[in-house]
Amino acid sequence: MRSAERALHPQPDVALAPLTTLGIGGSARWFIRASSVDDVAAAHRWADEHGVELFVLGGGSNLVIADDGFNGLVTQIDVRGVEFTRDGDDTLVRAGAGEAWDPLVAAVVSRGLAGVECLSGIPGSVGGTPVQNVGAYGQEVSDTIAHVMAFDRRLKQMVTMASEDCRFTYRMSRFKREDAGRFVVCDVVFRLRPGQATTTYPDVSRHFERHGITTPTVADARSAVLDIRRQKGMVIDPGDPDTRSVGSFFMNPVVPNDVHRRIAAQFPDGHTPGFTLADGSVKIPAAWLIEQAGFRKGFGNGRAGLSTKHPLAIVNRGSATARDVLAVAVQIKRGVLDRFGIRLHPEPVFVGFGDDPDVHDLISVA
Repeated sequence: MRSAERALHPQPDVALAPLTTLGIGGSARWFIRASSVDDVAAAHRWADEHGVELFVLGGGSNLVIADDGFNGLVTQIDVRGVEFTRDGDDTLVRAGAGEAWDPLVAAVVSRGLAGVECLSGIPGSVGGTPVQNVGAYGQEVSDTIAHVMAFDRRLKQMVTMASEDCRFTYRMSRFKREDAGRFVVCDVVFRLRPGQATTTYPDVSRHFERHGITTPTVADARSAVLDIRRQKGMVIDPGDPDTRSVGSFFMNPVVPNDVHRRIAAQFPDGHTPGFTLADGSVKIPAAWLIEQAGFRKGFGNGRAGLSTKHPLAIVNRGSATARDVLAVAVQIKRGVLDRFGIRLHPEPVFVGFGDDPDVHDLISVA
């Protein structure tokens, strides 16, 4: 461990914008790539000894970084490796946190394993998936996670947590909620087995109907999801500014049934889209709320705005600043609140903003 500590030489003033899918933000005062657990531990010791704040960077797909950057040590997790092992009828897939997510999904699907096929095309790295409890098109990554191995910054040691220890909820986990900043995910183990593709989401089922596919395989589902996401600008394409985003900027809000009925009563046909959950609450598509509040595809302030393909993606049209993105996001959140009385909650993490009032407005739930 002492040798790892001596070998740690962070780089000064490293630009962070190229390391994110949104492509904005300033520089890190110090920067290092951690390719092993020892590197992760050494980075934390270095930050403690030099009295600087530490931020852990993954694939950069769910971040808004301040224009002034981050005045501390940014540690990008680059722990690699993928292993497939059999456990009875199941297959355990162990992946380093630095592995890119979509290639892992492709590898899983190529083996006929079910459980993550509808999470195809999502940018970022493996390590970010349990933090966000990544989900899409009827699946959540928590449905397949067996264990998460992480560096505990409080105990200063590696710990292994079973799925139930991660306290997963909708687009949330203990890593993002009560223990935000405490754990650094280094490896994730998924438990998968051959099975039927998940086809519960309307967009996916309609895709199969149009193509005459009655018994879709997991490969069919992956292909369908990638096609749907491309149409919405949700698959990263360096040549398409409409994909330069954090993906969905706002979560789908979950509201009491009476709130859903109140909103439905505002429309002549009494129809408001929503998915009723087991407890009777209703998840309403944030994209629908945004459009009904008057924010159409393509809305924006010039350099930043909504994608022309999907109202949930706030895009950098080429020269946007973090302040431009925040201005659009705050305007949308306030517009939906004024129209429906619902506070949208952002999905991305905001880095380097301190006590910025716009960020406070965005993450506020009251």
